[in-house]
Amino acid sequence: MVKEKPPFKVNNTAEVEITGLGSSGEGVGKVNGFTVFVKGALPGEKVKVKLFQVKKSYASGSILEILQPSAQRVEPQCPFYKSCGGCQLQHLSYEGQLAVKRQQVKDALERIGHIEGCEVLPVIGMENPWHYRNKMQFPAAKTEGKIQIGCYAALTHNVIDIKDCIIQKQANNKIMQVVRKWMQQFNIAAYDETTGKGVVRHVMGRIGVKTGDVMAVIITACYDIPHAGELVTMLKNEVGGLKSIVQNINKKRTNIIMGNKNRVLYGKSTIKDKLGSLKFNISPLSFFQVNSEQTEKLYAAALDFAALNGGETVIDCYCGTGTISLYMAKKAGRVYGIEIVEPAIKDAVANAAANNIANAEFICGDAAIEMPALLNKGVKPDVVLLDPPRAGCDKKVLSAIAGVKPQKIVYVSCNPASLARDMAFLTENGYKALKAQPVDMFPMTHHVETVAEMVLK
Repeated sequence: MVKEKPPFKVNNTAEVEITGLGSSGEGVGKVNGFTVFVKGALPGEKVKVKLFQVKKSYASGSILEILQPSAQRVEPQCPFYKSCGGCQLQHLSYEGQLAVKRQQVKDALERIGHIEGCEVLPVIGMENPWHYRNKMQFPAAKTEGKIQIGCYAALTHNVIDIKDCIIQKQANNKIMQVVRKWMQQFNIAAYDETTGKGVVRHVMGRIGVKTGDVMAVIITACYDIPHAGELVTMLKNEVGGLKSIVQNINKKRTNIIMGNKNRVLYGKSTIKDKLGSLKFNISPLSFFQVNSEQTEKLYAAALDFAALNGGETVIDCYCGTGTISLYMAKKAGRVYGIEIVEPAIKDAVANAAANNIANAEFICGDAAIEMPALLNKGVKPDVVLLDPPRAGCDKKVLSAIAGVKPQKIVYVSCNPASLARDMAFLTENGYKALKAQPVDMFPMTHHVETVAEMVLK
């Protein structure tokens, strides 16, 4: 059998009608049945593209001309948008973003999961989809003698020097500006990935949105920081609400941002924030959702789907630092949080104590082992909550849930594709998908968070 060759070669041009968005926010269309991905193109548009990559089953191209623009196309507000890899959808109106994210979830459930009869609700968006990120972590570099701090350019490790990121809280932008000024003024070297030399690797900011607390974190490749006293003075003078300055030390030749060792340069080792009525201590290494306003809506949707009346037993299989577990504990009889990462469990226990919640218990271990062990002790869950990493649930965890047979599963996902795959497995093992509620946690990007409700047939 002779394999068909792709109908195009690199540097060919083609006219493409865009019918949808890909998983990274790029436009997707077909030419004579052959799939073409076009960065910056929108559904409903006709574009002329030049192909820079041709594979056996698809090609990628860049726009030469927009022949027929979408009514939802807008001018990006950020001057760095075209070169920066942080946002992907600023050229699409916010109304348009919510529509394509809903379609993204629907398409995943239908095409990947082959799930029928699951209602995908309209996406819960933001009233003001700018300056929402409570956490910043930007790399530092030196290019042609100038200190650059900002996002990586798309698909590279070239740092785009950003003065003011419009999806960051302003205090985070201020931290970045002060650190850049300090590095220039005192000739502080940025870390060089190729040589492994230099001082400042990344700059992090964390904001307590409800409390106004601010933390600045300098991630360094060495223990001693030259002119550290001057940095502390500059940050204290220029950043309002500053409660903590921490040095995080990462001496490893790695692209992992944070090291394990922290050193407090000023103030406290943590800042405080609240979600709903719950309070949390946040350290440089703590996991805490980056969009506080939308997190409350996401957790409210999960709580709504769980439909607790005060007597239920809930097992949270990927509980992390216990945020959703504690939300559930306010309405449930008993909550068991399971998490394989030990520092996260320590944070979860501390968070429960800080909020005087006595009906939540946290277990460090693999949910596939711990859930059946709880069942053997007579703990039968009414509701199982899932909030796994982007790759989705471990098959063993899904099999354990199917064996335990809770009446209801509430699945919180940051990846529609892995959500659809896992829901398909659960559907084959006795569950029915009722509805899915997408929540826009990351405006201007292609990401969408979803809460899904499944019940035992």
